[in-house]
Amino acid sequence: MSRAFVKENDEQGNELPERPQSPYPNHITPRGLDDLHQQLQTLEAAHRRMAEPVGNELIDQDAKHALERDIRYVQDRIARAIVINPATQPRDRVGFGATVETEDETGVRRKFEIVGEDEADAAAGRLSWVSPLARALTDAAIGETVVWKRPAGDLELEIQSIHYPD
Repeated sequence: MSRAFVKENDEQGNELPERPQSPYPNHITPRGLDDLHQQLQTLEAAHRRMAEPVGNELIDQDAKHALERDIRYVQDRIARAIVINPATQPRDRVGFGATVETEDETGVRRKFEIVGEDEADAAAGRLSWVSPLARALTDAAIGETVVWKRPAGDLELEIQSIHYPD
């Protein structure tokens, strides 16, 4: 077969694109950094198991490349981490690491924690510090009202309490 009909990728295997890094500084809580280190250990352990196949077990090269890509991604997130200690934040204002309780104009109370992008989990009420809601809440004090700009329409939230971990 002529070399003209062989794709360059055929020799190298399927190359996966790198996982994109956020353009924002990687602000993270100490707990979040611990979680990233744990995630890296888990990925590295899986990679070691994959590198030492048992018997005639074949290695899934695509899975191996994906795992290596994920390891590089987490290593970069750790290298770019800027640990923000919530204990250093002003106690009377919403800042990074704060847990904020709000009440909307219909009386619905919600609780949010402002964390790093790697720690965000909307279902658990953990908001990335770069999310629109976290940005609206940041620097607000108890009793102040902020506007949460949502696709479903703006919602006013009054700050009820601000707590930081000890």
